[in-house]
Formats: sequence, C-alpha cells, structure tokens
Amino acid sequence: MTDLALDVGSHPMRLVPLDAVHNFRDLGGYPTADGRSTRWRVLFRADGLYRLKGDDLEAVRELGLRTVIDLRTERELEERGRFPHEDHPVDFHHLSVIDATWQEMDRPEFADDADFLHWAYHHMLQVGASRFAQAITWLAQPEALPAVFHCAAGKDRTGILAALLLGALGVPHEYIVADYALTAGGMDRMRAWAEREFPEMSDRMTDTPSAFLAALPQAMAELLADLIVQFGSIREYVLRIGVAEADLDALAASFLH
Repeated sequence: MTDLALDVGSHPMRLVPLDAVHNFRDLGGYPTADGRSTRWRVLFRADGLYRLKGDDLEAVRELGLRTVIDLRTERELEERGRFPHEDHPVDFHHLSVIDATWQEMDRPEFADDADFLHWAYHHMLQVGASRFAQAITWLAQPEALPAVFHCAAGKDRTGILAALLLGALGVPHEYIVADYALTAGGMDRMRAWAEREFPEMSDRMTDTPSAFLAALPQAMAELLADLIVQFGSIREYVLRIGVAEADLDALAASFLH
C-alpha cells in the first residue's frame, strides 16, 4: 500500500466498521484541483450489502442513505440477495455493469496480476461504459445523496465507478489510486471473517485466482493514464460516455465544498 493510501485510510471517518461487510468506505476528504474537497458522510463505496443485518444494518441506517446502486450481475443478485431495502427503505437501483463475472467469462491468461487487472478494467469500460454513466447520472439527481454504490467485493466494478466519479470532479489521480488501494485491507478483513464465519466462502477464496482478489495500485494508475492519453481528462471521458455536464455540476454542488 502506498504512503498516501495509508494516510487517507487512517482517517477515522474513512472506514465504516461493520462485521459482515468489510469494505464500506466514505469517499469524503479528497481534495480537488480547484481547491474544494469531497464532503464526508455523503457518498460511500462498499462490498456485499446483501449481508447487512442486525447491528450492521443499524450502523448503516444511521448514515441516512437515500440511494443504493448495486453493480452486480443478475445472477449474483439471484444467488446471494440484495440490500435489505424492506428493512431500510432506499431508492434501490440494480445496474449490472458487466454481463458476466470473470469466473464465467472467456478471458486471456496473464502471468502478472496487474496486467490482468489492467486488461479487465479496460474490458469493463468497453462493456459497461454507458452503465457507469447511468450510475453517475443517478447519483447526480436531486435528493439522491447520501448514497452508496457496491459490487461483490467493492474492488473492481466499484473501484472503476469511484475512479470515474472522483476523476470527473477533479480529484487528483494519486488520491484516486490511493483510495482504490485501500481495498486490499478490505479483502484481508473479508478473508478473516470468512475463515471465522463462512468456511465455504473461505474455501472459494482460497481456490480463486489471486488476480481476482488483488487491488493493485499499478492497474488503476495505468487505466487512468490510458484514459488521459486518449481523452485528455477523466471528466472528458465521462462526458463522452453519456454523463451530462449539468449532472456533473449538480453532483459537484452536492458532494463538494
């Protein structure tokens, strides 16, 4: 983990500590190029919110969430469930940004995990660019915030959406990469919980290729660099894939100060 990741990750408001959800993090406190910063307790990223119950659900209830965006596939929702909006009413959106998880899809083989993730993130954008744009558009709507978006581990699909959103609002790339790198700690917490509470899940994680569980800063940094070369800025890329300038301005007004 980078020194900057350690710094941003050490903020007492960054991690929302829960028992069965391991990567629920606040996207507040990041500076922007124009001198503003992201607000705390307004926008969150997370992993499998279908596991919320009991004290975990009560802790999340206190955040006052209005919107939940689930980025997983239909199959994942059917097999594992979804955010318990019956117990905590929210505006719930399901938006499968890829059509199949990596276990289910044909994919090239890479000797290096970072190279695999770099390829996989480009593939996500090729398949799901308009869907990521839709998620940002939803978050920009009046009364949408506070909100959380999530996938299974809160690493890849969630990481791409966080990168596009923060980048479009002018957060420097080093902070975007540092935020992404914090997921390594979430994966460690998930492993420890699975070993203790869910041996079947622990066994699945042990048998999973390492790249599927890795959060390697190099992969995110290279993706951002590629988008800059091709489009000039992350904001320009986000506009190109279908987010309206007015929606980015509205999101900035709600999320920055």
